[in-house]
Amino acid sequence: MSSTPAVPWLEESEMELWRAWLRVQTDLPAAMGRALHADSELSLQDFETLVRLSEAEEGRLRVSALAEQMHWERSRLSHHLRRMGGRGLVEKVECAEDGRGAFVVLTDAGREALEGAAPDHVRTVRRLFFDGMGEAEREVLTSFLRRVVERTS
Repeated sequence: MSSTPAVPWLEESEMELWRAWLRVQTDLPAAMGRALHADSELSLQDFETLVRLSEAEEGRLRVSALAEQMHWERSRLSHHLRRMGGRGLVEKVECAEDGRGAFVVLTDAGREALEGAAPDHVRTVRRLFFDGMGEAEREVLTSFLRRVVERTS
């Protein structure tokens, strides 16, 4: 007779927290996306792409580096960049150094869109996420989420 370890089922309070976490993972991005699109006509994914490019040196990243930063498959990112490129927000430029890869470059229109959307987006982040959260709660949540990221990366 084999002895398999007992399943450590979640306690009621753990289940409540877990389900709340799952709900936040779907509801918060959806609400953020709706607000962002209403304010700027950018999607949350557009905004994240523009932010990452704006923070990069010379406003450009290799496609592979951007995909890694965003935790996206390259094919998904390529489709998204094609749509953003069609709207003039980014452009792809072949890498002159090695001729193999390509850079994604933030255009002037992309920078303007980001700068126009950012103030309302920050207000929405504050309203939906930070309002009502004290400094001690932020510190605990930040510490906890960093540990989760370490275990899952």
